[in-house]
Amino acid sequence: MSTWLTVVGIGEDGYLGLGKQARRALLGAEMILGSSRQLALLPRCIAGQREPWPSPFCLDPVLSRRGQSICVLASGDPMLFGVGASLSAQVAAGEMTVLPSPSSYSLAAARLGWALQETDLLSVVARPVEAIRRYVHPGRRLLVLSQDGRSPAHIAALLRESEFGESRLQVLEHLGGPKERIVDGLARDWSCLESASLNIVAIDCRSETSRGLPLTPGLPDEAFRHDGQLTKRDVRALTLSRLAPRPGELLWDIGAGCGSIGIEWMRTHPACRALAIEAHDGRQGFIQHNRDALGVPGLGLVRGQAPMALEGLEPPDAVFIGGGVTAPGVLEQSWDALKPGGRLVANAVTVQSEARLIQWREAFGGDLVRIALAQAHPLGRFDTWRSALPITLLSAHKP
Repeated sequence: MSTWLTVVGIGEDGYLGLGKQARRALLGAEMILGSSRQLALLPRCIAGQREPWPSPFCLDPVLSRRGQSICVLASGDPMLFGVGASLSAQVAAGEMTVLPSPSSYSLAAARLGWALQETDLLSVVARPVEAIRRYVHPGRRLLVLSQDGRSPAHIAALLRESEFGESRLQVLEHLGGPKERIVDGLARDWSCLESASLNIVAIDCRSETSRGLPLTPGLPDEAFRHDGQLTKRDVRALTLSRLAPRPGELLWDIGAGCGSIGIEWMRTHPACRALAIEAHDGRQGFIQHNRDALGVPGLGLVRGQAPMALEGLEPPDAVFIGGGVTAPGVLEQSWDALKPGGRLVANAVTVQSEARLIQWREAFGGDLVRIALAQAHPLGRFDTWRSALPITLLSAHKP
């Protein structure tokens, strides 16, 4: 099928800011879809039928008219957190032309004199604002595309909670248009509860009391809210090294406890995904708190007991079993669901759970590792070693 869909990036300068190719596409379109604000930027000479996006948003108005001459309006660069990226998953590249304008990020960087390649580009459009936590480190610069006019105040509150109240915020409103302006201030003093709906937040991260949390596996145990059901820091780092997360992969964290393994898995890369399977009500609450507090609100929570709770879940690239190793069928069902080339890691503390791992290894293969850790503690005027319970770790790769 030939090209029938054109996605036009339009800025606050409207139709006059478009190039010739974008103008021709709009003049020849049978139908034009966009937000009400974007459609209002078009002059009367555009004769095509104008249709605002439905609420809730969906692509059906475009896909149901496949083959007609259609234009879709997008803000700035349609392929950068825009509708163009959503359409490209449904429409072949040969059927679609994308005509970008400068993105909000590019315009903001130009106003501020920031190098884009040294700046983290984030979005809280239809995303929890807590997702920016993992990027907050002293000296880092962030550009955050807002959901609405309340987003800057929410971001300022999050920075204060994270001990980054000294961070400088600049809210850039209506970039590229006649209403353009910049609101400047510190997160600790931020008092503007609502900005213009169309805005991007520039953050120069600063703190006098916090260095932020590292992105390497092995966060301090006190970073998590838990009831003692926690894979401890050093064991967690070793476990993650065996799970070997890669961008875009999905982890099942079975018997998740407070969710520490799934959370650390997702913190290694923004594209990593995880499902925490947990039956205990109180620990489910810990998971919900920890995923937000540590910047991975996209961690999925599956409420239930394995193996029953595993039914119907998306097949994983890796599985961690931190609890329930001795439950009938958990190891077998996890292994069966695992994608080819996937990794299974299970930890055991009791004699019974260790025996189960040894039995399973004899049937399916894998490596067994004994982890014995000790920490120095005071004993009178001296120090002595206090050993933690030894842990047996099973690591297996599926052919």
